Amino acid sequence: MLPDPVTIQLGRSRTVRRAYGIDEIALVPGGRTVDPVVTDSSWTLGGVSREIPIIASAMDGVVDVGMCVELTKQGALGVLNLEGVQCRYDDPNPALDRIAAVGKDEFVPLMQELYSQPVREDLIRKRIAEIKQRGGIAAVSATPVAALKFGKAIAEAGADLFFVQATVVSTEHIGPEGQQSLDLEALCRDFGVPVIIGNCVTYDVALKLMRAGAAGVMVGIGPGAACTSRGVLGIGIPQATAVADCAAARDDYQRESGRYVPIVADGGIVTGGDICKCLACGADAVMIGSPIARAAEAPGRGFHWGMATPSPVLPRGTRIKVGTTGPLEKILRGPASLDDGTQNLLGCIKTSMGTLGARNLKEMQQVEVVVAPSLLTEGKVYQKAQQLGMGK
Repeated sequence: MLPDPVTIQLGRSRTVRRAYGIDEIALVPGGRTVDPVVTDSSWTLGGVSREIPIIASAMDGVVDVGMCVELTKQGALGVLNLEGVQCRYDDPNPALDRIAAVGKDEFVPLMQELYSQPVREDLIRKRIAEIKQRGGIAAVSATPVAALKFGKAIAEAGADLFFVQATVVSTEHIGPEGQQSLDLEALCRDFGVPVIIGNCVTYDVALKLMRAGAAGVMVGIGPGAACTSRGVLGIGIPQATAVADCAAARDDYQRESGRYVPIVADGGIVTGGDICKCLACGADAVMIGSPIARAAEAPGRGFHWGMATPSPVLPRGTRIKVGTTGPLEKILRGPASLDDGTQNLLGCIKTSMGTLGARNLKEMQQVEVVVAPSLLTEGKVYQKAQQLGMGK
């Protein structure tokens, strides 16, 4: 039986429950340790197995065709945004150069200008073909509206995984009369390619997406480094609680159906420690943007921006400078030359697993988690004062 949730009286008319972010929890070592060399961090999504439980976000400053290919080689996964500059321009480099060079005040208008060019079906087919011709896994992403318009082309081009992503996705969308809405259940059933759906943050919605046939569920609304949805819309649930709730839906759905649907924590994840906490909360993998945007191969020229920024009506993202810290291999596999947990992410995962006594990700999902708001500040006064290590 589930414990009774702790409720807090917000006011006379409303009670609420407490939710926790990644920075508010800690993982507790147990009575066993494991040599990191023998830990197994592998996972499977839609029949595609990967050694590293990391997906690079479908964002224009993070992933292009070359990054998809390189991420595949490194044992991870990259998702190409089919509504980004890669599928609006034959040569996206001039657009990317302008995004990197523009001032802060002119950034949003420039994004609205650049992304006003239509998405082209021929470029969707071309980019998927380029990834596959170079030996990459063709994982691609589109919003529900674009899935309606370009779904046939995406499937015919041979995509390996299809991510249907929006700020919030549900199985019960109410639109204007006469406007076609995406039938997620029909899409999952008929598409011919595994469909991963997101984003959501609650048990009930995650369960409905799984029952609709999703091959994976993305978890997280608003915690991303370049996302401003929480400030603009006031929505979201802190990531530790969101992941734990959706992991419960996954486990209940497996008992109900016999089918295991991985959940992916998406957003608010910067360091190896953040990844490990998400896995311990129940995630099968994470989707990260800003850590990968720092790779020398990333298309963002040292910048990272939210993909809801170009909205002509209500922009919900910004551009942040992340810099370049080294090649993708160093960020994913090391050896690290930084001491803040942003390089050798696979090493972070495997070392944490070993310290916690987890031989594989299923055991990692069972480790003890405690609420620990002081975890990142306790005893770190010198690091903070000198802006070193965890005080950067």
